[in-house]
Amino acid sequence: MGEERPPDVLLTGLLFYDLVLTGLGKPPTPGEEIWTEGMGVSPGGIANLAVAAARFGLDTSLATVFGHDFYGSYCRDLLGRQEGIDLSLSRTADGWPTPVTVSLAYDHDRALVTHGQEPPFSQDELVGEPPEARTALVHIEAEPRQWLARAAANGTQIYADVGWDPSQRWSEDLLKQLSLCHAFLPNETEAMAYTRTDSAVAALGTLTELVPVAVVTRGGEGAVAVDQTTGEYAEVPALDVRVVDATGAGDVFGASFVAASLGGWPLAERLRFAVLAAGLSVRHHGGALAAPGWYGIDRWWRSLDDSELKKAYGFLEDRIPEDPGPPVHHAPVTPS
Repeated sequence: MGEERPPDVLLTGLLFYDLVLTGLGKPPTPGEEIWTEGMGVSPGGIANLAVAAARFGLDTSLATVFGHDFYGSYCRDLLGRQEGIDLSLSRTADGWPTPVTVSLAYDHDRALVTHGQEPPFSQDELVGEPPEARTALVHIEAEPRQWLARAAANGTQIYADVGWDPSQRWSEDLLKQLSLCHAFLPNETEAMAYTRTDSAVAALGTLTELVPVAVVTRGGEGAVAVDQTTGEYAEVPALDVRVVDATGAGDVFGASFVAASLGGWPLAERLRFAVLAAGLSVRHHGGALAAPGWYGIDRWWRSLDDSELKKAYGFLEDRIPEDPGPPVHHAPVTPS
């Protein structure tokens, strides 16, 4: 037998079972009951990145923890059997509840309520000696993870994002971890807060001093990026889409950018592709199962009749695989 091929993408982090409620006429207030127009369920958290990557045909290895409960069994079965994600680095923990998040989607954003406990295994314990993956997609945190340094030493290119800082101190110490990273993809608010700047472009300028590829996502304004390895700068607008649920859109963006980067595409194409995939994802419930994959990209391209978008996204003609795969499974939805 030949040697086993290393994964294209290595991922580790906390997984959630997401229950998404959409169609709220207004935010709920104490003592009030609100009926919604729609509901969907999907794996969330680190599963958003894993599914988005796998749906672009990337060999994806996920190290996470599943609770030995209904929610964990549902997520494990869906990710492994349906999405074809390698779960050999993942574990199932008796007596630990799979975290559950209720997402209230409202006015192009969402509020989250989560029940969960600290996982029984750390990222370092789950990953151990990391496989020689081509890339790793990570959410860096205040406490550095030892496996990241080992992965970078193996030649794995680290694509990093960062989460919201509830303390709002935005410690610049966190940015020291970027010395291990190939790319950093924060959103505009996070980028400005960590760099102490007042615009996305100014934040991008600071980040280019810390990492070879810097990307700042801007929600409805699109994204900007610099790739110092090629000397490219790109700025692209967002798509005009009807937002059903924005959960996981940033993760879909990151996984799509990695997929295009592994293909060696020019920066502007990578950025447009990621913006497109994220834009298509917000039209569906949930995070992980909203990812469009090649099937969703192909359907969008074939139905496109806007001449300006046809020109801007003309590169897809040569990028979409001849066989984009079967229809993707979106989150089971209960409509009104």
